[in-house]
Amino acid sequence: MATLFERIIAGELPADVVYRDDEIIAFRDIHPRARVHILIVPHKPIPTANDIADEDAPLMGRMMVVARKLARSEGIADSGYRLVINCNRDGGQEVYHLHLHLIGGEPLGPMTGGR
Repeated sequence: MATLFERIIAGELPADVVYRDDEIIAFRDIHPRARVHILIVPHKPIPTANDIADEDAPLMGRMMVVARKLARSEGIADSGYRLVINCNRDGGQEVYHLHLHLIGGEPLGPMTGGR
């Protein structure tokens, strides 16, 4: 069964797409945690960070380059932003298709969690 993100990539579900190329799509999160909250998603369906293969290294690097470009175009590069990849249930992952959160546009404060 296709994930939510695979359906967005295929054009079956709507999304506010801000970037797309032959390997990556980026769109605004429907439940943003900050003024800017963009999900950067590889077209390749990789379920979790644990499933990244050695040969996926160039794709992971490309996701970071796209994040940098989007931070600049969204006007948050200089003020700062957060990049997050959640992994599995305890890490807060909700969609099991690897994705990078680009979050910023306001002070985010310290990372908290766990105990």
